[in-house]
Amino acid sequence: MKKYNNLYIWNPKNALWRLGIGLLWLVFWAVVISSCDRFVDVNLPNSQLTAADVFEDKATANAAMTDIYSKIRDAGLLSGSATGLSHLLGNYTDELDFYGTPQNSTVAFYNNSLVASDPAVKDLWTTTYNQIYSANAVLEGVSASASLAATDKQQLTGEALFVRALLHFYLANVYGNVPYITTTDYEQNRVAVRLPVASVYTQVKADLEQAIAFLPQDYLTSDRTRPNVYAAHALLARVNLYAGLWDEASNEASAVLNNTVLYANETNLDNVFLTDSTSTVWQLATGFVGGNTLEATTFNFTMGPPPLSALTTSFMASFEAGDQRKVHWTASVTDGTSTWYHPFKYKATVAGTTSEYSIVFRLGELYLIRAEARAHSGDLIGAKDDLNVVRHLAGLGDTPALTQSELLDAVLQERRVELFTEFGHRFFDLKRFGVIQPVLSAVKPGWSVDDVLFPIPETELTLNPHLLPQNPGY
Repeated sequence: MKKYNNLYIWNPKNALWRLGIGLLWLVFWAVVISSCDRFVDVNLPNSQLTAADVFEDKATANAAMTDIYSKIRDAGLLSGSATGLSHLLGNYTDELDFYGTPQNSTVAFYNNSLVASDPAVKDLWTTTYNQIYSANAVLEGVSASASLAATDKQQLTGEALFVRALLHFYLANVYGNVPYITTTDYEQNRVAVRLPVASVYTQVKADLEQAIAFLPQDYLTSDRTRPNVYAAHALLARVNLYAGLWDEASNEASAVLNNTVLYANETNLDNVFLTDSTSTVWQLATGFVGGNTLEATTFNFTMGPPPLSALTTSFMASFEAGDQRKVHWTASVTDGTSTWYHPFKYKATVAGTTSEYSIVFRLGELYLIRAEARAHSGDLIGAKDDLNVVRHLAGLGDTPALTQSELLDAVLQERRVELFTEFGHRFFDLKRFGVIQPVLSAVKPGWSVDDVLFPIPETELTLNPHLLPQNPGY
């Protein structure tokens, strides 16, 4: 046992226990006394909190939940920072070229030279499982609460299930077979076994179906930073698409797209990534009032050569003539001799007025999910209609694709120019379409067939042999 601020906590060796390091209420205590993060702007009780106390009060229970969103925003797979998937997988595939220093951890991703001892690989694994632990702590704390109203319990339970499903979904797509952690119990977590991806999807779907039963139709807050039932439908649409369940994917996407009261396409591309965009389904708020996204800081630069990364020439050449996404969502920088391009979806890099949040789910993806699902299920007219919605918003005419094969190729291309540098869509799409090997081996000298998965961190395999075997090639 380790003493911490007069309290004793377990200090075990396995990261699937360390995902609870410090215990949730200690994390919560540290967060609520800070006034810099808008997620947890609540007043402290007069007396010291205990783990149980957090979930006996609506304000502190909500703060515990929203603290998880701040953790997701700042670190792990879904962070908009340079250590999150948007940047790392952009470099790993054909979206970004790396210009930073050789000491930067992104080098191994850009060169496709990851190893099981890579600290960045371990950090992504450990940080994300920490976030899952926190979601489980909320589920257990809310369930045991004697004071929370039933409606508050439902809201928090639905949110925590949504988060747990979301994070496991990404882990499975990056690492392959992974443990599905549903408890804070150390004895269970330290011997957790890896489940096949199909089994992970089954549990993800089960969590999301429960979340849909608990989450409200309307947003808890007007800024859409707390997920509602449609955020769960959006994730379920994506999961079903990845699982090849075409009718289910189409139906879940329609559940969101048919709600024209809450959602509408932004006809001005410059408005899509603003905080009040009507096409946003769920987004992560910034860390403080007046702040903006980590994505803008990560991707934007004003002088050449780029300090970190820039869009590849092959990506820039992939836009059709007249595609307004190239005009509005990318920007050029020149030193008079060379010209570089960077993502410009998020434009606000200066603090003062918050204008952008980090968008995780939006209508553009859902139209493309439904288009792909419809094409696979034989509804070619419907698939074409959905593709054309996205194309028209980008200033393009109808797709010329007619056959099923042509429509699926068109979907993959449309996803490339619609969803670039958003949480690794390009990497996952190339894998799903079965073209990752020919596409990336042609442009990435270090690419190997085994690079379709990250290695399981070697320290985790050493501490928990139940995680063996290692992924191929590592």
